[in-house]
Amino acid sequence: MQINNVEIEDTFAEAFDIYVSKFLVTAATQKFAKIAADETVGFGSSVISCPAEAGIDAYIPPNETPDGRPGYVVMICHPKKDELEHQLIERIGQCILTSATTAVFDAMGDEADEKLRIGFKLKFFADGYDSEGNVGGRKIYKIPLMSGDFVIEEELGIKGGVAGGNFFVMAENQASALLGAEVAVDAIQGVPGTITPFPGGIVASGSKVGSLKYKFMHATTNEKFCPTLRGAEGIDCEIPEGIEGIYEIVIDGVSEDAIKEAMKAGINAAVKVPGVKRIYAGNYGGTLGAYQIWLTSLF
Repeated sequence: MQINNVEIEDTFAEAFDIYVSKFLVTAATQKFAKIAADETVGFGSSVISCPAEAGIDAYIPPNETPDGRPGYVVMICHPKKDELEHQLIERIGQCILTSATTAVFDAMGDEADEKLRIGFKLKFFADGYDSEGNVGGRKIYKIPLMSGDFVIEEELGIKGGVAGGNFFVMAENQASALLGAEVAVDAIQGVPGTITPFPGGIVASGSKVGSLKYKFMHATTNEKFCPTLRGAEGIDCEIPEGIEGIYEIVIDGVSEDAIKEAMKAGINAAVKVPGVKRIYAGNYGGTLGAYQIWLTSLF
């Protein structure tokens, strides 16, 4: 099928189960809330080698937050529940508690499958000087700092989610592919409960599971989709003629439906960019995950 004269390949993105936490970081100003959120999601592109996948879901204005201050919803994702809890404690403790004027509140709400006592565990940083309180009906702990009190809700919700939703933006040159990827990420930012965890939301590298040559590598370059390897000996190139630039968008979300909505929004934006010729998706024949999201089924 085609949209805006761009070919949508009849293939699927292969996604897999993951645990997700979604929490709100507020601060005295939007600037400081964003600084804390950015620090928290750092080194969070892929659990292949990163300790978690992470990203910023949305900006929340002061009139919609528990403490009346600007904030950002952060999502942290991991295939293992205990590792997700570990990442929440480390990232909030090291990146938010240490940031000026911050507070942390649960953003999962009724979506949560269960609650983790992250605030309770972090209160021990106060060395016994912590106190309890209430903000907007939420039980919180106050941890005294040199700059004042750090506030964190007692429990943060987690739930089962989906990771690895993806599509490739294929274009006649690198510039067109990059612009297509950029507008796709911008569109996905408007879909609640989803993140694009790679730098700027865009995957420059691409990858395949494992290696053809090195047993110690968990993932290596996807040589079949590297334009500069077209025609190289021994490579079964899968890049159509006329394509010289490819970027991948990877999406994590709170549900399969959220992933589908994000993929559709991103693709609809990308196909409007001049020079974008095809939309493809990455999969491993069904061996990686339980979800097969067919591109053509999105429309």
